[in-house]
Amino acid sequence: MEAVTAMKPLIRVAALSGSLRKGSFNSGLLRAAIDLTKESVSGMQIEYIDISPLPLINTDLETNGTYPPAVEAFRQKILEADSILFASPEYNYSVSAPLKNAIDWASRSPNVWADKPAAVISTGGGFGGGRSQYHLRQIGVFLDLHFINKPEFTLNAFQPPQKFDAEGNLVDEAAKERLKQVLVSLHAFTLRLQCK
Repeated sequence: MEAVTAMKPLIRVAALSGSLRKGSFNSGLLRAAIDLTKESVSGMQIEYIDISPLPLINTDLETNGTYPPAVEAFRQKILEADSILFASPEYNYSVSAPLKNAIDWASRSPNVWADKPAAVISTGGGFGGGRSQYHLRQIGVFLDLHFINKPEFTLNAFQPPQKFDAEGNLVDEAAKERLKQVLVSLHAFTLRLQCK
């Protein structure tokens, strides 16, 4: 008799990095998250969404209820996602300008962030981007984004042991395990909200 295994429903996650830098550690966190979904976190498919093609927000670019092609494509990716994973570097105690720009474009009517579960991860010096997370959560209140509360993930990229390699890839196993727990929590929270 064949054993029947229960498969987790597939959750589609849109992943956005607030850093445009090629060797970005925050983008490295997203690459690690994608790898984890292929190795040890089942039921989740993460797609990295590049925000660099988005023009600076300017309502003069909106014509007859439509947006520039790059914005339309971005908004569609967010709309199709079941949940959102933000990697948010900290700039001046807040989110980066590219991330805020992407958030603003997707919040234009109709707001495609509305009622999406979300998680935020960050890395950097000092607090590891923690202050950007609090500001992003505050922005999420207006957008009707629903962030997981725990576990929180901040990572000081410069404290030993080495966290990232020369290409910005996460190499610290303890950090990968913490990241895995964020993904497990986001998966469960997404399913819970979808059932309501």
